[in-house]
Amino acid sequence: MRYSLLLALVAVAFSQEKPFEFDGQITTITQTHGPFAAPYSGANSLRAERETDSSLTATLFFTFRHKDTEIGFAPELAGGMGFSGVTGIAGFPNGEIPRVGKPEPTPYIGRLYLTQRLSRFRWTLGKIAASDFFDGNRYSHDPRTQFQNWAMMYNGAWDYPADTRGYTIGAVQELTFEHTVVRIGSFLEPVMANGMKLDGHVASNHADAIEIQQSYRHGGVVRAMAFVNHGNMGTYREADQDIAATRKPGTIKYGFGLNAEQEITSDIGIFGRLGWNDGKTESWAFTEIDRTASGGLAIRGHRWGRRNDVIGAGMAINGISGDHRAYLARGGYGFLIGDGSLQHAGRETIFEAYYGWRVRNMVTISPDYQYIVNPAYNRDRGPVRVLALRLHVDLGGR
Repeated sequence: MRYSLLLALVAVAFSQEKPFEFDGQITTITQTHGPFAAPYSGANSLRAERETDSSLTATLFFTFRHKDTEIGFAPELAGGMGFSGVTGIAGFPNGEIPRVGKPEPTPYIGRLYLTQRLSRFRWTLGKIAASDFFDGNRYSHDPRTQFQNWAMMYNGAWDYPADTRGYTIGAVQELTFEHTVVRIGSFLEPVMANGMKLDGHVASNHADAIEIQQSYRHGGVVRAMAFVNHGNMGTYREADQDIAATRKPGTIKYGFGLNAEQEITSDIGIFGRLGWNDGKTESWAFTEIDRTASGGLAIRGHRWGRRNDVIGAGMAINGISGDHRAYLARGGYGFLIGDGSLQHAGRETIFEAYYGWRVRNMVTISPDYQYIVNPAYNRDRGPVRVLALRLHVDLGGR
């Protein structure tokens, strides 16, 4: 009986009838980097010998809509490993791999939310990704089909609230005018730095963000964002080599972001991001970047007879604050980087290029190349060259 009911639900989900909608995706990424110069290494260093690692994600999206109400449910499965246990590069090269450390595919609930619309107002509540609502960009936002590097897909200086897999529990309110959208969101922070468990002590530990989105003629959009995070975070200046010893509930980390996209022609678009955070408190949820500037372009394949193909190229330049740099120089470690020393600091610079080859309506294969200078802000290590091959299957056939 229960199997019959399950088959019936799946049949309804796959049907084109409203109010149910079904979609899904499968993405695998295999990356490799060769040996590089590294006179010294620490616990969080990228290994200097050749590494080859793969990741897998599979997601089902179930959506129920009735009038102005929407309920979304997205179970997900993820597995695989990243280079050196996902350490050693602030702008990590695989946006599909979290720091969970489980090579075997593991199922979990990615999203479960309720959305209600009322005229120009929309609010969403539940388990979501903060990046679903903030810092969006038409040309660089999805590592499953676009740029794979963390510092290219999002604003690296936005320490966005999330568990290790990138999800949180929160609420978002949006007010839409003719060409302007104002968003305000509040979210739970993890209990530990980049940890899986979310902190329920909302009064002292939570994250807030506000974004104003302005659209212009001819395909231009600008988004300005500010955020304030409250968490049980440590302070770089007070720490010797163990920042955990300085952690205090309610510690504040704040910052700003600017995000722009512009359509040049129907086939060519450019984008750019700027980001800054105070750099005094430890990086907590996303990655260890205090300042960032990124930009690039995406070109569709009309000109060479491949209208569904995309070629993209971009660059990101990441930096850290003086307090953060001094902490790493003393031999300190964050959750992502730390070579045991930082004798000669420099900006971490990343170049990435990919080609999205639409093999079939549902299948895209993308070779990808990344060139990373000063990984983890260390001029004594690298450069690192990363080759990747991505396979993406869109079960919705979009």
